Amino acid sequence: MPGASATSEQIPVRVHGGPTTVIEYGGLRFVTDPTFDPPGEYPMPLPGDHRLVKTAPAAVSAADLGRVDAVLLSHDEHDDNLDHAGRTYLSEVPVVFTTVSGSGRLGGNARGLDVWQTAELRRPDAGTVTVTGVPARHGPVGCEPITGDVIGFMLTSDDLPPVYVSGDNAALEHVKEIAERFAPVDTAILFLGGARMPFAFDGALLTLDSVQGAEAAKTLGARRVVPAHFDSWAHFTEGRKEIETAFTDAGLAGCLDFAR
Repeated sequence: MPGASATSEQIPVRVHGGPTTVIEYGGLRFVTDPTFDPPGEYPMPLPGDHRLVKTAPAAVSAADLGRVDAVLLSHDEHDDNLDHAGRTYLSEVPVVFTTVSGSGRLGGNARGLDVWQTAELRRPDAGTVTVTGVPARHGPVGCEPITGDVIGFMLTSDDLPPVYVSGDNAALEHVKEIAERFAPVDTAILFLGGARMPFAFDGALLTLDSVQGAEAAKTLGARRVVPAHFDSWAHFTEGRKEIETAFTDAGLAGCLDFAR
């Protein structure tokens, strides 16, 4: 799929480990799901002694990021998407886009977006970037009472190709809905890793696995796919090797950009 290198120059993206990614779009800088804590364990609010385990440090600290105009936070209830240092960091940015329920919990500069709801940010050149909330589901059908609400994002602007941020989504049917409105998507930041918990939903996927990620890329007509949120945590069942294999098998190896 051609165009990845040109898009990379037009829309720089850098993945800093886990779900934390910096996107430069229309002169604005966005950070997804900020996580900066060192490796450690996080108790989960579930019956039994269940924990999230972070296995590797972030590549950067919050201070290393420099100016940031907005955070795109898929959800606030899980430490692998918003850890202690990330939560502290939220107050340092002008606005945090997240779920409606999450904005109520976070307060302050958090702004909740419903599915398909939009918000506009002013670009330095006086244009605008539109942030659209798009559907996501963090597990199998009916998982929301346990996993909570999740949202993805689409960035669009008149003179730039669209950028999709999946958030923690395991539902390809939602990807199809998004594609109906926005395809082709030139840059898709897909949270992959095939996250599973053996004690939850009979081990069903909580995020897309590598094969599903390749299918999502085809559905979206993505020219560039930036994998994120597939490392640094123990609950991921697939990593870079599996992603490369799945995209190669699907004939999409040329669109992969690990953006490290």
